[in-house]
Amino acid sequence: MELNVDIKDEEEEAEIGKSLKVHLKIHRGNQYSNNDVGKNFTTSKTLTVHQRVHKGEKLFSCSDCVKCFTTSTRLKVHQRTHTGEKPYFCSDCAASFSLLCNLKRHERIHTGEKLYSCSDCEASFSLLCNLKRHERIHTGEKPYSCTDCGKSYSLLGHLKRHQHIHTGEKPYSCSDCGKSFSRLGHLKTHKHIHTGEKPYSCSDCVKCFITSTELKVHQRTHTGEKPYSCSDCVKCFTTSTRLKVHKRTHTGEKPYICSNCAACFALLCHLKRHESIHTGEKPYSCSDCAASFSLLCNLKRHERIHTGEKPYHCTDCEKRFYRLGHLKRHQCIHKGEKPHQLSQTS
Repeated sequence: MELNVDIKDEEEEAEIGKSLKVHLKIHRGNQYSNNDVGKNFTTSKTLTVHQRVHKGEKLFSCSDCVKCFTTSTRLKVHQRTHTGEKPYFCSDCAASFSLLCNLKRHERIHTGEKLYSCSDCEASFSLLCNLKRHERIHTGEKPYSCTDCGKSYSLLGHLKRHQHIHTGEKPYSCSDCGKSFSRLGHLKTHKHIHTGEKPYSCSDCVKCFITSTELKVHQRTHTGEKPYSCSDCVKCFTTSTRLKVHKRTHTGEKPYICSNCAACFALLCHLKRHESIHTGEKPYSCSDCAASFSLLCNLKRHERIHTGEKPYHCTDCEKRFYRLGHLKRHQCIHKGEKPHQLSQTS
């Protein structure tokens, strides 16, 4: 029995001595060289494993799928994708991980440790990949290019989102109405329509909005800010869209064409209004009588018959009218004009 114990102790000492010798090579610079690429290794085993990269040799195959690996360790890690095994646990929360490096990365959430600092600014990051991504702001590097149009992006996620334009893919669907979107953010914004939620409120008035962009545009009504100016005239606008629409008055552009006739329009709403002539559709009905109208403005005008509202008043005699056309015709009396002259000049 004592002999067996002595042999076991000697084996353990020999194993420790072997590991120490391997470790000392790091300090002494004793290395095994790969003549193909000039790389050096501290053990013959790591050199052998590396050489499989050049040979394409993958000795360790997965019994659950067709994948093969250069080392048994990599195979073992891969097999966790099949078994679901996550042997590394966070001591601060219930999170578990299949890789030790993923656990280490996760633990920085709890410690707040940020090991990686930007050399161009004061930003620091817990992950090296986040630092690399941040550095592209300074370098202007855009390594991800679209194969369809050549447009480049600094983030892979931005490229994938852009590619939905070419593929027409809309992977995010609304569970309430089935409408699909190419961006997750657009779906989240859309869902506010169903919930009625308007999380962005104006600090100057009681109005609330679905998106921060809508709130920002609205706040310009209080500040008077109009950052978008027309290069052809002195007019300024609160949004780039309104400027774009305005510019059509200078260019004469009418991009919305009726499919039933040759009529063209500068605004989509004008086209929709025109199309009701062809369809005969009258979606706006009066709640006081059986009258219906193709345009909302016509319904509003009609309702004044029932309410007696006369919003247009003459500044010369204070007489009131429920139609603007009637007011203009009346004003001819004060100007000494005849109503038919008004129609000829207008």
